[in-house]
Amino acid sequence: MGQTVAVEGAHDLSMMSLIMNADPVVQAVIAMLVVASVLCWGLIIEKFVRLMGLRRQVSSLEGAARAGSLDAVSDGSYTSAILNAAETERRDGDQPGQALSDVRARIERAMRGAMRGELKRIESGLPFLATVGSAAPFIGLFGTVWGIMHSFTAIAQAKDTSLAVVAPGIAEALFATAIGLAAAIPAVVAYNQIAVSLGRAGDRTGAAIARLAAMFARHHVETVARGGAARGG
Repeated sequence: MGQTVAVEGAHDLSMMSLIMNADPVVQAVIAMLVVASVLCWGLIIEKFVRLMGLRRQVSSLEGAARAGSLDAVSDGSYTSAILNAAETERRDGDQPGQALSDVRARIERAMRGAMRGELKRIESGLPFLATVGSAAPFIGLFGTVWGIMHSFTAIAQAKDTSLAVVAPGIAEALFATAIGLAAAIPAVVAYNQIAVSLGRAGDRTGAAIARLAAMFARHHVETVARGGAARGG
């Protein structure tokens, strides 16, 4: 008989039992945190996949900058946006008699502008991770406080302070804090890792852009010089 009671008590303190028997407010808090956690993990996976592709494209830009040729540049929205911006600026922003340094400066500005635009596009969703990382523990704490208040009310009504009466309500309340931390910790870690990776990608791309802009500028000046010589001949 005592063994049966112990098994039932253990069953009553299982995770599913705690959720099903919790106060409706605590259940709503737990559901909110679970949804936020699922969305965070989906966003984290998507960002890390995109970061893998971004690293490959940055490496190809660096290789092109070292080789002085665009033949080895891999296809991708990031590299295409930067190189298209350079070519458009070289072609459409031309001014007669412009010095090589001026051509290089305006092409580099266009490429850096395209880089910032692409990085901002990849950054979309990071504010959600930051919000979950900062707010989830407090939302879980709210559920815990509410659950403990509900437990104390039940204790007062039952007029019994034994552990069997107190433990289920306190466990339900603390479970909300645990869910909040489970949602917040991955969000904070992922946010920091993604932000650092994007910063490094921007630094590496910036160094490659400086070389590529010089290459585009030299090509432009040589093309203009050949065109002038052909017209003069």
